[in-house]
Amino acid sequence: MARGAIKTAVSKKDLHLHDVVASMAMKKRYVKRLVRKVVFWLLSVAAISLVTTMIVEKRRGPDSPGGSQSEENLDPNGDPITPVFRANNLQPTRRAARPPFQDRSLAREPPPEEKPQPTGFRLPDVEGERRDWHDYAAMEADKLRSGLGEHGLPAEIENPDEKELEQQMYRKNGFNGLLSDMISVNRSVPDVRLEQCKTRKYLSKLPNISVIFIFYNEHFSALLRSIYSVINRTPVELLKQIVLVDDGSDWDTLKQQLDDYVSLHFPHVVTVVRNVERKGLIGARLEGAKVATGEVLVFFDSHIEVNYNWLPPLLEPIAINPKISTCPIVDIIDHSNFAYNGGYQEGSRGGFDWRFFYKQLPVLPEDSVDKSQPFRNPVMMGGLFAIRTDFFWDLGGYDDELDIWGGEQYELSFKIWMCGGMLLDIPCSRVAHIFRGPMDPRPNPRNYNFVGRNHKRVAEVWMDEYKEHVYSRDPQTYNNIDAGDLTRQRAIRERLQCKSFDWYLKEVAPDFLKKFPPVELPNYASGAFQNVAFATHCLDTMNLGAHNAVGLYSCAENRTHPQFNQFWLLTPDRELRHNGASNCLDVQDMHANATVWMWSCHNQGGNQFWYYDRAHKWLVHAPNGKRCMEGIVENGIGTVYTNECDPANDRQKWEIGYVNNELLDKFFEGV
Repeated sequence: MARGAIKTAVSKKDLHLHDVVASMAMKKRYVKRLVRKVVFWLLSVAAISLVTTMIVEKRRGPDSPGGSQSEENLDPNGDPITPVFRANNLQPTRRAARPPFQDRSLAREPPPEEKPQPTGFRLPDVEGERRDWHDYAAMEADKLRSGLGEHGLPAEIENPDEKELEQQMYRKNGFNGLLSDMISVNRSVPDVRLEQCKTRKYLSKLPNISVIFIFYNEHFSALLRSIYSVINRTPVELLKQIVLVDDGSDWDTLKQQLDDYVSLHFPHVVTVVRNVERKGLIGARLEGAKVATGEVLVFFDSHIEVNYNWLPPLLEPIAINPKISTCPIVDIIDHSNFAYNGGYQEGSRGGFDWRFFYKQLPVLPEDSVDKSQPFRNPVMMGGLFAIRTDFFWDLGGYDDELDIWGGEQYELSFKIWMCGGMLLDIPCSRVAHIFRGPMDPRPNPRNYNFVGRNHKRVAEVWMDEYKEHVYSRDPQTYNNIDAGDLTRQRAIRERLQCKSFDWYLKEVAPDFLKKFPPVELPNYASGAFQNVAFATHCLDTMNLGAHNAVGLYSCAENRTHPQFNQFWLLTPDRELRHNGASNCLDVQDMHANATVWMWSCHNQGGNQFWYYDRAHKWLVHAPNGKRCMEGIVENGIGTVYTNECDPANDRQKWEIGYVNNELLDKFFEGV
């Protein structure tokens, strides 16, 4: 039993050993097969590589004589260039050369080309400390003011018992004098400046000024308000002096009463100069300039109100260049209710036509990029401007042979530009002015045509060959005027080496010749304008001037060249102009029976645009207008209105002395 058990144990051990040996033999065979497969795979790869290399070498052909590839057959990386495939017997087309190799990782699209932006006229930048010149305490105090006319609001006299006196004082002054007396001489005004102006700083070092007011029979409270506005809104360190020049006034309020008021309220600031006899605006300004002690002269009319921070922007260009003269933007004080109207005005350039009528033109596009910056102006308005005292006298001041008024703004503007200076309007400096309304006529200070003589003196000295275009507009006047001795004025031009008037027109006022052609263009119609319903009546000035209504009066016998009062022109500017004058027919309302006024011609169309409809014989107001001029005669008094055009209404039909039918056929071309 024991031996059998032992035999069985040995037998099991042998079996296990046999299994191990068999398993190891199988693994060895598996490894051998795997090795053979790997070796076969490697040999196959090597064979394929060898065949491929031989084929490539055969296609490449023999090496160069030097045993290496020619540089022309290598790309920039040093690798062979694959030959270009060409079809058999086909000549290749010549192609443009390839661009050089580029590393595309560094390639960038070129930046878009920036178009230059118009920069417009700009004064040179000047180094120096700048300062905020605003008087914020005074501005805040003004905000708290209340009362009649404060903040520039319209005012009125409500007491019916004072209406007659109001009208009397209105006609005496050309503005509402009684209402002026009721409004504070220290009244507040609205800040109408552009927003950019309200935060702008100016040079800390600016020249001081003498403000020169000239007046003749000025209403007392209007004069005082002008003085107070300057004192209240001008930095004390810049205001050296105010000069009041009384040009021969005969009103009692402007004599001892004014002297006493000045002595009491402005003892160290205001100087009063009195002309024994009337010298006119030009002579009075010269007298004021003679006693002025400031580094800069500021000339003002005597019924103005300055706005906040008006002076620093007016002075900075002069501090930069002493041959610059500056003008503020002129806002309007309504002559009837003293409303301060401003803010809507962005400025305009002054000009003139060949009759020497002052005109306003748009600012040049290159000068209006930033509407808060100074812009060039060919001709000043004349009533309000600043100029360095030494530059003014170096130019000879005003020609002292110019009498009373007329032409002085042209003379000084031409001299400034042609003799090395520059005239700028300053949008951030604003001064409001009362433009007079209807008033009783004042006596003529001279018994001759002083305006015509002044114009001829200016033309003879400064306008060179262009003066003939002025004379040709009114030969009867200019042929009979002696301009006087011009020796001193011509010597000034020679001493200062001033440029020609042709230069002035082309460089300073490049649009003048286009807007106002030297050779006068023909009119669309001219002569007497006769009403069809009231055939004995024609349009007439009624011996009145600007700011009055046009009327109807018995027609002159000669309808093509009637008397002065009835001679009207439908001009190339499409306006109805009084011949030989600067007044045009103007409609300012759209309601029924709207008054037709005589107003200064502005050459801008709008409320002065008129068209003659020959089919209906209508005088149509405004482009595409539907309102026609209508004449009415009642109780022997003729009046003129506009109303809706009515083909059945003969009062709206007009016969004209001369009609240029060929021109009228082209009337709306370019409109």
